[in-house]
Amino acid sequence: MLTFISGGVRSGKSAYAEKWLVEQANSSGGRLIYIASGQATDDEMRERIAKHRHDRADAGWLTFEQPIAIAELLPHIQPGDYVLWDCLTTWLANEMYTTNQDGIFCVNVPGCMERKCSEVVAAVENMREIATHVTIVSNEVLDELPSPYEETKRYSQLLGDLHCKFVQIADNAIEMDYGFAIEWKKEGQVCVQ
Repeated sequence: MLTFISGGVRSGKSAYAEKWLVEQANSSGGRLIYIASGQATDDEMRERIAKHRHDRADAGWLTFEQPIAIAELLPHIQPGDYVLWDCLTTWLANEMYTTNQDGIFCVNVPGCMERKCSEVVAAVENMREIATHVTIVSNEVLDELPSPYEETKRYSQLLGDLHCKFVQIADNAIEMDYGFAIEWKKEGQVCVQ
């Protein structure tokens, strides 16, 4: 099963996803896998990462800190796992600014980001075939006013395309708004039109 959860910053999406997967894993005896894409690049991010670690400490999560190259985790995923990837938006920003052998950011290399986006979709589809449940968390940043900056526009386009692709293939699509879960898609069926 694949679930996609989006929402604004601090909308409760990570807490909702964690609680939901813990309940499912506890009822079936599955292993909890947490894929963390955040990197502690400043004090605010260090605090957020520490809070997330604290919040899930007692639930028994096996955490993989994987800011890029999600496919590298496939050998670690087992049947019966409940996987939470938090989050797609951070992963995308991380991948945009990886460099090639010439020190050029991926976002500035023609076709590089398209390749990485195709690879991550394939990795999630493969993960879904192995695990019992895969949940992707992503920030909803597409409601903002258009940016005058080309890289921000590119980021928004790539993120929008990924959101559409993941919602299309997901069994469940949930939007968190003010701490409430709005189900857009449930068990493969569109709920809200």
